Amino acid sequence: MAEGGRYFPPGKLPSDLLSRLLHRYITSDPRVLIGPEIGADAAAIDFGDRVLVVKSDPITFPAPDAGAYLVNVNANDIACMGAEPRWLLVTALLPERSTDAQLVEEIFAGVATAAQALGITLIGGHTEITLGLDRPILVGQLLGETTREQLIDSRNARPGDALILANGIAIEGTAILANEAGRSLSLTVDADILTRARDFAHSPGISVVRAARTLRASDASVLGMHDPTEGGLATALREMAAIANCGLSIDGDAIPIYAETQAICDALELDPLGLIASGALLAVVAASDIGTALAALDAAGIRAAHIGNLTACADKCTITRGPTIAPLPEFKTDELARYFALSR
Repeated sequence: MAEGGRYFPPGKLPSDLLSRLLHRYITSDPRVLIGPEIGADAAAIDFGDRVLVVKSDPITFPAPDAGAYLVNVNANDIACMGAEPRWLLVTALLPERSTDAQLVEEIFAGVATAAQALGITLIGGHTEITLGLDRPILVGQLLGETTREQLIDSRNARPGDALILANGIAIEGTAILANEAGRSLSLTVDADILTRARDFAHSPGISVVRAARTLRASDASVLGMHDPTEGGLATALREMAAIANCGLSIDGDAIPIYAETQAICDALELDPLGLIASGALLAVVAASDIGTALAALDAAGIRAAHIGNLTACADKCTITRGPTIAPLPEFKTDELARYFALSR
C-alpha cells in the first residue's frame, strides 16, 4: 500500500519512491555510461569503439496496432540517446479467452512492418497465453548503437538552455481515445475530427526517430532529448529538469497542441499536458542554437516550437499562459488512465 493506506493509482510509480529504490538497489559498473534514473530514456554501455544503448518498454493500454506501437515507443527512446535502433526482442502475453491465429498474426505483422520501416531486426523474445488478461500485453527490449561522441546525455543540460518541442501533443493519447471512446465522443466532437484522430498513430504518427535524426545532423548543439510518454508533456518536462538538476520556465501559449487533441480533451474534460504523448520530441539545445534547430526541423517538414528554458532554481517548474505564471501541473496518473478508470 502507498502512504496513508491507499494503493497507488495506475501509471508510473511516484518519482521520489522510484528514485529511492534505484539508489538503494542498483549497483554500479564502470562500463555503464548512463544507468537507471529519473529522466533517462535508456541505458548506455561502453563497448569499446561503440556504445550499446538498451531500452525496455511495454504496451499496456488498448492500442489499434499494438505491434507497431511497441516498436515505435522503444525506438523513440533509443533515438533520444543519439543512437540508431537495431535489434528487438518482444515478450507477448496474450489473453486466455480471446487469442486466436488472427490476433497473433496481426501482432507479428505490426511488429515486423514497423521494425522494417526503421531498419530494426527482430531477433527473438517470448510468447504465451496468460491467465487473467483481457487484452494483449507486449513488452519490447530494443538494442541500439552509437559512439561516445554521438551519445546524447541529458545530464549535460544546464540553466539557460532552450527547450524545443518537435511535432506536437498529444498524438498517442489522441489516437487511443478516438478509437476507444469513439461512441461517447461522437456525441460532441465533429465526425471529421474523430476520423483524423483515429488515424493519428499513423499520421502524424508516434515515431520521433526522424526528428531526432534531424536534430543530430543539424549544426545545433543538442544537449538532451526526451520522449514524452505516460504522464504527458508536463511529466516529461519535469523529468528533463530532474535529470539536469534544473528548474523550468515554460511558455504554455507556445506549446503546439493538435486541434484534434484539444477537441477530444475538451469533450472528455482532460488536460492535454497530462495525456500520453508519444510522437512528440522534447529537445534541449544551447540557447544560441534555437534558430538553427528550428530551421533544421522546418526544412525537414517537422513542426516545432521553442517552448521554454531550463532555469537555475532546481525543482521550481513554472508555466506562463498570457499574464499568468503558475506551477507546471503534476499528473500522478496519466489522463488516459484516469479516463479509463472513470469510465469503468
